[in-house]
Amino acid sequence: MTVDDRFTQGLFRDPDENEPVGVRSEIVTGPVSDWATDFSHLEPEWAADPYPIIDDLRGRCPVAHTDRFGGGWLPTRYEDVAAVAYDTEQFSSRSIIMSNFRPPRELAPMGGSPPISSDPPFHHHARKLLLPAFTKTAVAKREEATRAYCHALIDALEGRAEVDVARDYAQHIPARVISDMLGFPPEDGPRFREFIETVLEGVNLPPEERVAGMDELFDYLLAQIRDHLDNPRDDLTTYLIDAEIFGQKLESAHVAGTMALLLIAGIDTTWSAIGASLWHLAKTPADRERLVSEPELLPTAMEEFLRAYAPVTMARLVKQDMHWNGVDMKADDWVLLSFPAANRDPAQFDRADEVVIDREVNRHVAFGLGIHRCVGSHLARMELRVALEVWLERVPRFSLVDPAAVTWATGQVRGPRSVPVRIDG
Repeated sequence: MTVDDRFTQGLFRDPDENEPVGVRSEIVTGPVSDWATDFSHLEPEWAADPYPIIDDLRGRCPVAHTDRFGGGWLPTRYEDVAAVAYDTEQFSSRSIIMSNFRPPRELAPMGGSPPISSDPPFHHHARKLLLPAFTKTAVAKREEATRAYCHALIDALEGRAEVDVARDYAQHIPARVISDMLGFPPEDGPRFREFIETVLEGVNLPPEERVAGMDELFDYLLAQIRDHLDNPRDDLTTYLIDAEIFGQKLESAHVAGTMALLLIAGIDTTWSAIGASLWHLAKTPADRERLVSEPELLPTAMEEFLRAYAPVTMARLVKQDMHWNGVDMKADDWVLLSFPAANRDPAQFDRADEVVIDREVNRHVAFGLGIHRCVGSHLARMELRVALEVWLERVPRFSLVDPAAVTWATGQVRGPRSVPVRIDG
């Protein structure tokens, strides 16, 4: 098989098939009757503020259940989230987005978006491929361009008394960094947002709409791959096209799935972290003023923002029927790994519900636990630090226009989508 042969057809589905093989469950929407027995991370009250819900569940029902999405579980204690994250024998990562579609078990061990969707032992090899691009040394080489881009974004806001720090600033930074890494046209940023909304927020769309949206994403990736085949360059896309596992070139689905992971997760998680941090500073003048006067505190404060506003929740699928920590799980039940819940567990963190920007001991799990801990954590930290440094340097005084106008994403990556702020002075 040559490189070109892998990408002559569609990436996943046989042209004669109407939809991928797997199991679809009934779409259930509407108000939650009881969060302990009917939870849904796609409801507006969860998006607006999930922490009171999580605190309540942790106290009375530490492992919540739902019949939505075909059945799933939500551990809310740190120790339970960690137990699932480290247990690859009983829980599979072949699909990490809790939805109304379960891909076939045969998709393991690679999964749809390796390495985050991969089970051992394949996971080790898929993850190892990506490590060189995300070392501290590799990431450091991107800092200068990232900083210059942050300044350019603020330059474009000159003269405006009110701006939206999520839409006008936060979302653009990771989109530019990831498009540069993958060798995608930087002007395609608005399309990336559409792809993110399809994958992460469109879980309850009708099947035909969700399939069409996913097709659009992978058609885009295939076009980028073919362009790189014609015009190889020094970027991650060409690297993945040429990479090998076990002496063989990667399957087309592996190449495209990893590209999708980097595009979707690499943008939305960091966009959410930057936006949440700026939202906090806009509504908390004491913390904002302290960071402006003590910029050396920013790395510590940044870790606290990651703990308190951790954006990412991952999903697992139960491998077989079992009794686990007091509940009876069925094969192919979902389990939501809420790292935000783990980070707010008072059994693990002192003053867990407070944002303490000079917190000295902060072993948060915003980047996950176990073998699937975020491979891009160095990159995300660099982007977050630079974005906050530049903003506080250029815009030291800002405040929320209207707290009620702030909106948050639904789904498994939670971050502010709109944060209108007033530039003071």
